[in-house]
Amino acid sequence: MAGNIKKNSKTNQITIGIIGGTGLYNFEGLKDIQERKISTPFGQPSDNIIEGMYENKRLLFLPRHGRGHKYMPSSIPFRANIFALKKLGAQWIISVSAVGSLREDIIPGDLVIVNQFIDKTHARISTFFDKGMVVHVPFADPVCKKLSQILFESGKEIGIRVHKGGTYCCMEGPAFSTRAESQMHRKWGADLIGMTNLPEAKLAREAEICYATIAVVTDYDCWRSENEDVDIQSILRILKEGINHAKDLIKKAVLKINYPRDCDCGESLRNAIVTSKKLIPLSIKKKLKPITGKYL
Repeated sequence: MAGNIKKNSKTNQITIGIIGGTGLYNFEGLKDIQERKISTPFGQPSDNIIEGMYENKRLLFLPRHGRGHKYMPSSIPFRANIFALKKLGAQWIISVSAVGSLREDIIPGDLVIVNQFIDKTHARISTFFDKGMVVHVPFADPVCKKLSQILFESGKEIGIRVHKGGTYCCMEGPAFSTRAESQMHRKWGADLIGMTNLPEAKLAREAEICYATIAVVTDYDCWRSENEDVDIQSILRILKEGINHAKDLIKKAVLKINYPRDCDCGESLRNAIVTSKKLIPLSIKKKLKPITGKYL
C-alpha cells in the first residue's frame, strides 16, 4: 500500500527533519535536546543535527548553510544533509527558505507553501544514484501534498499571511538575478525565486521522505522597477520576522503530523530502479542501504 511504511525502528517516534536557518532552533518547548554528529558516504552534513522532542514528536534541526552561514548555495552538501536525516529516521522534512517575489500579490513578509519548482541550477549533483545504478523517481508533483496541506492549514489557523501553492524557480546564485532574467522567470510562470530548494527536494524524493517548503518572502525581485534593487541587509531584516512566523507555523503543524503516511512519497523508489539488482555492485548496495535497503 502506497506510503504504508514502518515507523523508525530505533525510536518508534514520528521523526520530522527541519531544514533552515539557525533562528528556527530557538524552539520553545523543545526537550531532551542533543547534538548529533553524523557521517555519510557523501561527506559531512552542513552542521551537527540538533535533536529534541516536542509534543511527543522527534524533531531533527539542520542548519542548511551551517551555523554562522558558512556555505554558499552552490556548495551546500545537499546529499549529505538528506542522507543524514534519512539515517536518523526522518520520514518528513519541512524546509524553510528565503525567496524573492515575482508576483505583485505576494508581498515581503508573506509565507508561501510551494507546490512546484523550476530548476535552473547547473553546478550541483542532484541524485544519490550517480554511480553504480540507474534510478528515475517520479517528480511531477515535487512536494508532499499531504504535508503541504498541513502547513497551509496551520498557517491559516494562527492568522498569518500564507499562500497555498506557488512555483519556486531555483537559480544557481550566488548573485541575484538581472532585470532581464527576473522578467523571464515571470514569463515562465514562476512566483518565487530562490537558491536552495533544489536539489534538496529531489534528494528527499529519492530518499522516500515527505518534503514540503515554507518559503519566506523577503523582497520583490528586481522585475519591479519602482522598487529598490535587492539589498542583502533588507532581506535579512525581513527574514528574521518571517522565520518567527515560520516557527509558529511549524509548531502548529507538528501536532498534525501522524501515521500513516497515506501518500506515495514513502514508496518513490518502488518502480524507479532501472538497473538489474544482480548488476548493482555490492559496494553501492552497502553505501545506499538506508535509502534502498528495502528494495535491494
